[in-house]
Amino acid sequence: MTKIRWGLLSTANINRALIPAIRASTRGELVAVASRDIAKAEAYAQKWEIPQAFGGYEDMLQSGAVDAVYIGLPNHLHAKWSIEAMQAGVHVLCEKPCATSLEEVDAMIAARRETGMVLAEAFMYRHHPQTKLTGELAHAGRLGEITLVRGAFDFYLPETQRQPDNINVRLVPEYGGGCLWDVGVYPLSFAQFIFGGPPKWVLGTQQIGVSGVDEIFAGQMGYADGKIAQIASSFATPFHTFVEIIGTEGRLHLSKPFVGLDEGRVMTFTPKDGPAEVISVPEKALYLGEVEDMHAAILDGAPNYLTLEETRNHVKTALALYESAKTKSLIQLL
Repeated sequence: MTKIRWGLLSTANINRALIPAIRASTRGELVAVASRDIAKAEAYAQKWEIPQAFGGYEDMLQSGAVDAVYIGLPNHLHAKWSIEAMQAGVHVLCEKPCATSLEEVDAMIAARRETGMVLAEAFMYRHHPQTKLTGELAHAGRLGEITLVRGAFDFYLPETQRQPDNINVRLVPEYGGGCLWDVGVYPLSFAQFIFGGPPKWVLGTQQIGVSGVDEIFAGQMGYADGKIAQIASSFATPFHTFVEIIGTEGRLHLSKPFVGLDEGRVMTFTPKDGPAEVISVPEKALYLGEVEDMHAAILDGAPNYLTLEETRNHVKTALALYESAKTKSLIQLL
């Protein structure tokens, strides 16, 4: 095998970001798309010039036509279809969060171990040169001892997507909706990347919307030696995103830590003494890294850059934050 044949498990909007990345990669090709409605699958395949269309997810998985799938389904379906894909002998790139319970994550990890298939969580920003460079600067001591990581990811869901006949899946409790699961996990995962693992304790607060999911969520996460991470997410405020890493020797500010990296990157280091410095970042399409990572894992046997241990910790921490917000209490993780 020299090229990975990709299939899209659903016609979700997020596919629009993956399609160019697969086609830009040197070792992948997009060959199929599946929907529960064959007419919808065929129309989608025609629009995006995809050779094959399937009128069922299982039909594509059992066809032998694909080597790997991207799963962009609503959160509550991630575990089910990831497991079914791996059991069918198909590798999986699953959109974040991989699942919304630890039981589901553990079942996915078990399926990966039993089948030998590759399973990875699709946190595209982690594979971008900006994030990797940030990690190098932080872990090499450029900022001194890091004491605080702050981050946010907010955007506004318009009223047109809040109507019962056109409800956005992000607002449906049964589908694993909520701003923490959708965008709050970005700064959450960034903090864990910088601090090297999950926190010792968390404290969360949320504002529940009329749909029954959190539309505003803020959290604080405590690490060893008094180190702190603060995160925020929202469906109810204008678009805003940033990450700031503060250490004893300086501060690093990322104005585009998660999205918009293709249009330009702004990364500023301000030392304890001296002027601010704009750090240049190599250019790379945002979603290409996670696709190439899958190719390396499948074709070369390389370990995935984002480990399943990290994925499990993302879910574990998010669940603890939700429990804290619900009970209005501090939750211990370690």
